[in-house]
Amino acid sequence: MVLVQQMIVLFIMMGIGFFCGKKSFLTDSGCKTLSWIVVNIATPALILSAGMNEESTIRGSSLLFGFLVTLAVYAFLIVISFVILPILRVQNDDKSIYRVMTIFSNVGFMGLPILQAAYGPEAVLYGALFQFPYNFLMYTYGIAAIKGDNPLKGGNPLKKILNIGVISCIISITIYVSGIHMPSFIASSAKHLSSIAAPLSMMVIGQSMTSIKVRELFGDVKLLVFSLIKLIAVPILGVLLLGLFIDDKLILQVCYVMLATPIGSMTAMVAQQYGGNYALASKGVALSTLLSVATIPLISLLLQL
Repeated sequence: MVLVQQMIVLFIMMGIGFFCGKKSFLTDSGCKTLSWIVVNIATPALILSAGMNEESTIRGSSLLFGFLVTLAVYAFLIVISFVILPILRVQNDDKSIYRVMTIFSNVGFMGLPILQAAYGPEAVLYGALFQFPYNFLMYTYGIAAIKGDNPLKGGNPLKKILNIGVISCIISITIYVSGIHMPSFIASSAKHLSSIAAPLSMMVIGQSMTSIKVRELFGDVKLLVFSLIKLIAVPILGVLLLGLFIDDKLILQVCYVMLATPIGSMTAMVAQQYGGNYALASKGVALSTLLSVATIPLISLLLQL
C-alpha cells in the first residue's frame, strides 16, 4: 500500500508536467531551465540538508560500516554497468546513458520513503548514507560519462571534479561528522530548497513524455529488457552477494530497496543539462518507474526481506 501511494504521488507530478507540456505551459527551453535549477540548486540543497540531520544516531563504527557497504553497492553497480552493455548490444552512442541508468536509481524520492514505511526510522538513517556516494558519483562519474569525458584526464582534474554537487557533498559530510550545529535559518533554507527537487524533476520527465507514445515506450525492446534486468536481476544478485558477508538483516533490507528502485530522475536532468540522450533517459525513468510498482514488492517477497 505504501509503495502504491508513493507511486501515485510520483505519477501525479509526472502527470502535471505532461499536462503543462501538452498545453505548452512548459516548453523544452523551460524544462532545460528547470533541469538547471534541479541540478545546481535543489539537489545540492538536498545534500546539505542530509548532513544537517542532528537526529541521526548512526555514529562511529556503525556509520563507517554502513558507508563502506554503500561504497560496495556502487562498486557492484559500476561493474554491472559494463557487463550489461555487451549482453544488450547497446550502440556506442547510447552506452553512456545505459551505464548511468544502471548505476543511479531513485534512492531519494522513492527509496527513503519506502524504507521509512517498511522498516522504520533506523532504516532511513542507513538509507541516507547512500545519498553521499550517489551524489558524488553523479556529479563526477555520471556527468563525465554523459559528456563522454574522463574527469581525470585532460586539463585540470581538480577543476573538473570540483563542481557544485561534489562541493555540497564535502561540506555536508564535514557538517555531519563534526556535529557542527548550523543556524536554523540555514537548515530551514536548505530543507525548503531541497523539497522542490522531486516535483520539478518529475514535472520535467512528464513534459518529455508528451513526445513519446505508450506504444513507443513499451515497444523499445532493448530498454524494456534492460529495465527488467535492473529491477529484478540486479537487486537479487546484489542482495545474495551482500548476504555472503553481512548478517544484519536491516542493512540487507536497506540495500535491497536502494538496488530495486527505478532509474533516478537525476539521470534525465543531467542528460539534458550536459547534452546526453535526454529522450532515452526520460523513457528509461518512466518505464522503470511503472514496472517497479510490481517488481519491488514481488522481489522482496521472493528474497523474504
